Amino acid sequence: MLRLGRREFDTHEPVIMAIVNRTPDSFYDQGATFRDEPALARVEQAVAEGAAIIDIGGVKAGPGEEVSAEEEARRTVGFVAEVRRRFPDVVISVDTWRADVGEAVCEVGADLLNDAWGGVDPGLAEVAARYGVGLVCTHAGGSEPRTRPHRVTYDDVMADILRVTLGLAERAVALGVPRESVMIDPGHDFGKNTRHSLEATRRLGEMVSTGWPVLVSLSNKDFVGETLDKPVKERVVGTLATTAVSAWLGAQVYRVHEVAETRQVLDMVSSIAGHRPPAVARRGLA
Repeated sequence: MLRLGRREFDTHEPVIMAIVNRTPDSFYDQGATFRDEPALARVEQAVAEGAAIIDIGGVKAGPGEEVSAEEEARRTVGFVAEVRRRFPDVVISVDTWRADVGEAVCEVGADLLNDAWGGVDPGLAEVAARYGVGLVCTHAGGSEPRTRPHRVTYDDVMADILRVTLGLAERAVALGVPRESVMIDPGHDFGKNTRHSLEATRRLGEMVSTGWPVLVSLSNKDFVGETLDKPVKERVVGTLATTAVSAWLGAQVYRVHEVAETRQVLDMVSSIAGHRPPAVARRGLA
């Protein structure tokens, strides 16, 4: 059972986390949701299309103009409060590695802290414990925030992923984060080259078998682009193929840009696996 905010999700229930970037320089949408009204419209659309979690980020993952903690908070805190007011039942996640930003968003209603940089600020887990909110524990290969990997190597990439994410998860629980609100994330592209991310996907079942809910952030990432030699705007098909494989291997939460398409993929895989009945069943019955 995964418990986040007011929501509970069964073990085999796939969950969509919709990305809302509060940045002017997002790699995917180049700032389409930087202003409040387009961002709120994006939230409304994502919820209507089947997203249970809204993931709000104030700093793009890649290199770029420096964003201070104060500016990150300015971009996210008021927006979190407004989403909380308009959508009381949606799970609100904030993509941040900074404890002070985490504290500020929890004060106004965030349910989940999505730490994509692998515990680089140990205080973030302490904030999650203090507020009783969820935490995503991610493998980033020891990378500093907003840096790209350079000639990174692993003796066994999945062994390193498990070592790091399980350690972060157990530390979080020891601090007081509810066990049922902790997820682990292999960190596709973060501190990894394309072959590492492909192997992490192929071996995702090893993470699932630990019993921790697994979150994957696959949407339009570079490992998809390099695998298929496609630019950012042409990676949807590759992303959905990777989503289907991840769903079959047992991942539970999917951080995505394309909510409606992902919902169909996850529903189809869930039905093939026997966890979800068909929406209609007429063929051969008339």
